[in-house]
Amino acid sequence: MAELGSPYPGHDRRRALFLRARRAAPSTAQALRRRWLIGLAKGVLPVAALGLLALLTLWSELTSDLDRARISYRRQTVAQDGGTLRNPSYTGFDENGSPFTITASSARQIMAGPQLPGRTVLTTPAGDIHLVGGAWLMAQSDYGVYMQRDGQLDLYGEVSLYRDDGIEMQTSAVTIDLKAAAMIGPEQVHVQGPFGTLDAQGFSVSDRGMVLHFTGPGRLVLDGAGR
Repeated sequence: MAELGSPYPGHDRRRALFLRARRAAPSTAQALRRRWLIGLAKGVLPVAALGLLALLTLWSELTSDLDRARISYRRQTVAQDGGTLRNPSYTGFDENGSPFTITASSARQIMAGPQLPGRTVLTTPAGDIHLVGGAWLMAQSDYGVYMQRDGQLDLYGEVSLYRDDGIEMQTSAVTIDLKAAAMIGPEQVHVQGPFGTLDAQGFSVSDRGMVLHFTGPGRLVLDGAGR
């Protein structure tokens, strides 16, 4: 049987192309909806980006605040639990307004009880005390206990005292009244200065560092060159 062809050559091919183009081309409603979605995306995406940026900034600030709060809480816990401080420095004034300074390589607070003053245990403490007339006295030792409320500093171990007039004292225990600029040393003491050397069983300093009293028996060796 013979096949019947189209009376118009190429008609079928053009018709197929037209139908394909018709299927590919969007309708007016689809075009409007697509245009609306594109416009919505252009308006929403920048707003969403700004919102996300603001959220990230807020989260960063909130995290920083939480970190600062944790650091602050940790510092308060150290103070309350008597934590160790490195290279502390304490300053104050005696009864006459003269300044004194206490430094140490480390300090550890011991909490006070109802009847006990707060104490601070010091490692390698050093005290600088100003006396009358511009004179000064420096004390240092291996260990010490500072009672700030009472204005008292106890020194132990190898205790060394230096006065600006050249007098040096070596002993093993000294109690310093920082308010009165006075001190007591109940243990044996070795003293040297421009006058010579002195060994005694104890000593005391009164009248704001101007009077030194030694308890005997003692041994005094005068330096002839210093007479």
